[in-house]
Amino acid sequence: MRTNASIVDDQGKLNNFAIEPKVYVDDQGDRTGFTHYAEVLNGRLAMIGFVSLIVLEVLTGHGIFGVLANL
Repeated sequence: MRTNASIVDDQGKLNNFAIEPKVYVDDQGDRTGFTHYAEVLNGRLAMIGFVSLIVLEVLTGHGIFGVLANL
């Protein structure tokens, strides 16, 4: 017999332990590890960060350390 989040056994005792989820293997395909997709994504994020730092320096006149020192 089951209730919301607990289980009552045959003797009528309440078991408050969590119900274990069903174990399954999640097939991610080519999106994990050192794959072409991961390397392209890493490169794009690096380019966004680099351009952001250049824009920050142009707008403020200081580099990242100068901006952080003035906070």
